[in-house]
Amino acid sequence: MKGFVFHGPGKSAWEEVPDPGIEEPTDAIVRVETTTICGTDLHILKGDVPEVRPGTVLGHEAVGEIVEIGGDVHTVQPGDRVLVSCITACGRCGYCWERTYSQCRGGGGWILGRVTDGTQAEFVRVPFADLSVHTLPGAMDGRDAVLLADIFPTAYEVGVLNGHVRPGDSVAVVGAGPIGLAAIAMAGLFAPGRIVAVDLAASRLDAAKQLGADALADAREAPEQLIADLTDGLGADVAVEAVGAPESFELCTRVVRPGGRVANVGVHGRPVTLHLEELWSRNLTITTGLVDTYSTPTLLRMAAAGRVPTSSLITHTFTLDQMEEAYDVFGRGADTGALKVVLGGEQHEVVAVRAA
Repeated sequence: MKGFVFHGPGKSAWEEVPDPGIEEPTDAIVRVETTTICGTDLHILKGDVPEVRPGTVLGHEAVGEIVEIGGDVHTVQPGDRVLVSCITACGRCGYCWERTYSQCRGGGGWILGRVTDGTQAEFVRVPFADLSVHTLPGAMDGRDAVLLADIFPTAYEVGVLNGHVRPGDSVAVVGAGPIGLAAIAMAGLFAPGRIVAVDLAASRLDAAKQLGADALADAREAPEQLIADLTDGLGADVAVEAVGAPESFELCTRVVRPGGRVANVGVHGRPVTLHLEELWSRNLTITTGLVDTYSTPTLLRMAAAGRVPTSSLITHTFTLDQMEEAYDVFGRGADTGALKVVLGGEQHEVVAVRAA
């Protein structure tokens, strides 16, 4: 088969790789119908995630068809159409019992496209399939469903729920890229008083307005003052960091009110200064987190009912063999206007899967 392979910082290619096979009785093999590219994948290509070794197939989000299962898989069968979660869960360790699947100590967590071959390929082996794939409801479009593998659960759990967004709150979302836009949409479910979107790109601020932002702030033009003006000088109740840069994190700590919450969602590849000399007396709560995807079944039901605006974020579509072009377009989002790019593979009439 073919897959998108990381060969070290700045080096990658769509190339021939070995077909996956069942290695453990809890595995499933999925033929990839639809996949996408995450901002985290761009961080990997920059060398920000050193545990990803050269030779790894990237990607941790997919929709596809089960083509083979191990003997201990009971919740899905060959032929089932499923969502492949970005987080894998063994279901047995203490963290999994607490639904903190991202910290799984039984061989799961964020492993796809990080420490094992991922979903940006024609086929993918999914460990612990019973808890790591979700059967799609009805005839849900794979383009919509694939955004529920990572971006929407991340925005919902790590941004909105960790930030304890409540009715009437003022919410500042710093970064109107895909994850920030998803956070804006998810925050809107909780009836905040106002949502302020902060970004550098006018096109992304326009998208933020379409998804429910009440006020827009150019990051270069004193967003602190706009947020202060909108909140009678107090600051936002919740600030969601959705970039993964020192400047954006520090901005969040400046625009949040005393007693407010900063929810960090962005993936950071550089050290960030925590100004405790200024923050220690402000009663702030700062949360970080890798998504656990415990909300995925709920979000799937909501999406099936039309309550999650997944398709609003999709700006470009490609075939799987256009992976390198898709990465270029997505990586230059400020120039291309790309928010989420979706890649769909060909339908295979005959499936050849390597035996274990």
